[in-house]
Amino acid sequence: MTEYLKVKDGTIAYEVTGAGPLVVLAHGMGDSREAYRFVTPALVEAGYRVVAVDLRGCGESSVGWASYTRTDIAGDLIALLNHLRGPAVLVGHSISGGAATIAAARAPELVTAVVELAPFTRKQTISLGGLRVTRYRRGMLRLLGTGLFGSVPLWRKYLDVAYPGPRPADWDERLDQIDRMMREPGRMKAMQMMGRSAPVDAGAQLGNVQSPVLVVEGTLDPDWVSPQAEGEAIVAALPSGRGRLEMISGAGHYPHVQFPTQVVTLMLSFLESVRA
Repeated sequence: MTEYLKVKDGTIAYEVTGAGPLVVLAHGMGDSREAYRFVTPALVEAGYRVVAVDLRGCGESSVGWASYTRTDIAGDLIALLNHLRGPAVLVGHSISGGAATIAAARAPELVTAVVELAPFTRKQTISLGGLRVTRYRRGMLRLLGTGLFGSVPLWRKYLDVAYPGPRPADWDERLDQIDRMMREPGRMKAMQMMGRSAPVDAGAQLGNVQSPVLVVEGTLDPDWVSPQAEGEAIVAALPSGRGRLEMISGAGHYPHVQFPTQVVTLMLSFLESVRA
């Protein structure tokens, strides 16, 4: 059942499942909390109270926000954690990985641990030499085209590269759901504004994160020439001993959808070590 939290300038939609320690799941741009449809039941079964949230401008949350930066999203997450009477583990995918970093740095009393899935957490530059890498070139051109033209078909083509296989059984149905959502008034504009927000705000906070951080990257993620190098750079920018990197072979930009069992196993092992 969808619940709503009113914050400054809009409304955030979220859904609560299960009972136990709190885990908050935040998705990437151009998506919704349905991205965690395979992860949520497994975490609930493991004894967690799971809250899947729709980012501002996405899913069932309101549109028309003045800004869609990682700092803005972090503010929404902090407001939600206060509302839910945290603390919680924050799980963020892509843009939300950066937002989770900021939230952990700004409100350490509310964040016990962070899991970043294929995160955009550092300043990015387009690698011209890397354009020789087919998956990077194809993904980058389709991603840039989506942002420039606001094209839903180009977004679908990007997702085709971002999910190199295997794909979930509901792939076609889920693509159609995303297509319909992105054609709703204000949804594409929200994604375009997210795409234009540089992750320098998140990168500036990496050194201030005190909670343990797990970074998960897919080896075939088209958003980086070397996903492993990107993950290693994030861990290196965290305080010593705070972060660790795990790679999932064959995964693209959505490891939690392609390989949910592996991602949940990594998360549970990480959270067990945090608890210990």
